[in-house]
Amino acid sequence: MTQSSFTSRSSNKKLIIFGAIFVILIISLFIWNKQRQTQNEELVIGISPPFAHPLQAAAKEAEKQGIHVKLVEFSDWNTPNITLNNGDIDANFFQHQPFLNNAIKETGYKLKAFGVGAASHVGLYSKKYKSLDALPQNARVVIPNDPVNQGRALLLLQQAKLIQLKDPNNYLSKLSDISSNPKNLQFIEVEGPQTARAIDDVDLAFGYPHYLRLAKTADPESALVLDDTTNKRYAILFVVRDDYQDKGDKLKKFVEIYQTSPAVKAALNEDLGPKLWFPGWV
Repeated sequence: MTQSSFTSRSSNKKLIIFGAIFVILIISLFIWNKQRQTQNEELVIGISPPFAHPLQAAAKEAEKQGIHVKLVEFSDWNTPNITLNNGDIDANFFQHQPFLNNAIKETGYKLKAFGVGAASHVGLYSKKYKSLDALPQNARVVIPNDPVNQGRALLLLQQAKLIQLKDPNNYLSKLSDISSNPKNLQFIEVEGPQTARAIDDVDLAFGYPHYLRLAKTADPESALVLDDTTNKRYAILFVVRDDYQDKGDKLKKFVEIYQTSPAVKAALNEDLGPKLWFPGWV
């Protein structure tokens, strides 16, 4: 083999290697760009875990329509609004209008309701007693510590004739607004999501069916009393920033899927029971 032919072959090999590297780089850049576009097109919604199942059903339906939805779970009721206000997610789904109003009042967040989801009944639950009449004097009662859901709990306790409030219709009542407490109930305040787990340690607990189902601490349908209201004030909302722009109507379409999909309805029935929820949008 001559020197020139060896050099020629060596040059061809280098060209092939460089060509292969170039092709790989082009393909990699194409894939990266596609992934970046997908992420930019993704609808990111922050949620509380108990709401995951119906939203996952809606997300599967949305995928068929070319809407990519990412659900991000938060274990508390503060971080979803902080994250949304910072612009790290497109929307959140965990709170009703009174809770949102209070959050805006306390923090100055620039947030607003975009769409309406399901509402659920709430109840008073006990693992120690079969009736409210059996509750002893000084019974320990768990209620939420945030002002809005605490007010809701106090209204239910009043409905059950366990207490009386100064203003019977004030849904923002506080413990200091109790005017009569015949059994001298001892109130234990915990974060809303923790009410489901606290039921084992107290005589009576205010509870949300979906949180009880998730925690598996009590049958949501075993309440000693359920609230008698179908007030849509407590429907869970899709919340966005004030300056949110719904590009391609992705969120609008997703909310419509949530409200109309038989799969979502089936998931709500499975998680809550058909008698424990009602649509907040009709």
